[in-house]
Amino acid sequence: MRLNINNISEMYKNGEKISAITAYDFTFASLADSVGFPIILVGDSLGQVALGYDSTVPVTMSDMLIHVKSVVRGAKRSLIIADMPFMSYQSDISDAISNAGRLIKEGGAQSVKLEGGEKIANTVAKIVDCGIPVMGHIGLTPQSVNQLGGYKVQGKSEKEKEKLIADAKAIESAGAYSIVLELIKSDLAEEITKEISIPTIGIGSGPNCSGQIQVIHDVLGLSLGESYKHSRQYLDLRKSVPEALKQYLKDSNSGDFPSSKESF
Repeated sequence: MRLNINNISEMYKNGEKISAITAYDFTFASLADSVGFPIILVGDSLGQVALGYDSTVPVTMSDMLIHVKSVVRGAKRSLIIADMPFMSYQSDISDAISNAGRLIKEGGAQSVKLEGGEKIANTVAKIVDCGIPVMGHIGLTPQSVNQLGGYKVQGKSEKEKEKLIADAKAIESAGAYSIVLELIKSDLAEEITKEISIPTIGIGSGPNCSGQIQVIHDVLGLSLGESYKHSRQYLDLRKSVPEALKQYLKDSNSGDFPSSKESF
């Protein structure tokens, strides 16, 4: 049976860590689901890791729907959360509700995630009022990277600290069941976690959040760009995959593959 937001809330109340990971296709979703992740996020980070963009900004609703459907088909137990892409919810509340509804109705996700704090709290509330569970996302919000001036740690100044605390409380009050804290100073992330009564899921925000999320490509060593301080590589597929492909290419070119055992 698939997990739902009540299960996530129960984990939080019981003091269990809530571990999450991204997935963007059927195969990796199946693998993540099989090992017991309670949450799989179909992140708009697919823009970089799957579509080859420089940021999440170019990702469209059509892109998201294709990948969400694939992940839902692959994962049978995990709660599936779909990112709402850039400009799918910022300009108009009715568009935001419609697009959130598409990710649930057409995509098959059980929840959506929106970036932003106080400024989008009303939008979050309206989506929740329609019966769609919302996960918030504050701190470094990649869709706003151009406004933020790059990928920087958030919450360094007193002004930033006060704003992030207010953002978290606003998103909680709007009815979100959880909030992602991205690249927020560890002590501030811990303070926010204590200040609100819904789980915080950290990425680059220290060990004292209610849980953690990572991009699956970073965990498996598949990322083609630079490695990040806030991620831990558990496998080096960037090295082993090319080695395997080189060997196949060599065997195919030499005639060693296929052998009689691999022929009919």
